[in-house]
Amino acid sequence: MLTENNNKTMKRKIILILFLFVLVTGIQAQNERKFVRQGNKYYEQALSDTTRIDTAQFNKAEIEYRKALDKKPDDQKWNFNLANSLYKQKKFEESADKFKDVADHTSNKAEKGRALHNMGNSLLMNNKLDESIAAYKDALRNNPNDLDTKYNLLYAMNMKKKQQEQQKQQDKNKDKEKDKDQNKDQKKDPKNQDQNKDQKQQQPPPSKISKQNAEQMLQALENSEKKTQDKVKKIQALKAKSKNVEKDW
Repeated sequence: MLTENNNKTMKRKIILILFLFVLVTGIQAQNERKFVRQGNKYYEQALSDTTRIDTAQFNKAEIEYRKALDKKPDDQKWNFNLANSLYKQKKFEESADKFKDVADHTSNKAEKGRALHNMGNSLLMNNKLDESIAAYKDALRNNPNDLDTKYNLLYAMNMKKKQQEQQKQQDKNKDKEKDKDQNKDQKKDPKNQDQNKDQKQQQPPPSKISKQNAEQMLQALENSEKKTQDKVKKIQALKAKSKNVEKDW
């Protein structure tokens, strides 16, 4: 009889211990969600001011998200929110790393695509064009129908093309400067100067461009410039609205 009572008492203790464990776990989870809710509140407050980027509020959001992640570091939604708050503070190096980490630990293709899209944005804003292009392409492999990612990919590729053209122009200017220096040296030597004249006389006159071809070329340039301006205006409009600047989870 005594043994039976002891067993009942032991069972009550076990039940009590289990209940307390669940209760403590529940309180801890509430605290974590409290941090996330507060972080979201700061984030939304910062977004509400469209006249400027309120980095102070985004920094507060970052702090709250980090508090939650100290308790639950593997929650990818919270990591995603943290990466967004870093991006908004123009901490592009950190946000790119965090978005990459989210993408690496997410199996869902749509979520992976969103993380890679935002990683591409972070790299683009940090002027890492090759890396941003690669990130956008990777995002499209996971979410092929995402129009925002397609547009950002084209924008990054266009920036890369312009950068290459500018580099070519700089190289040409350097070559011209070298030619000028060589011509100066040749003018000091009458023999070299005469040889240079002979070479110029032997060169055939440049062929003239017909009026029709010139008009076609100008029209093509104007169309290209208009498309570029439209793209720039669109990306500026996208950046003004955070929902198009970065993907929500």
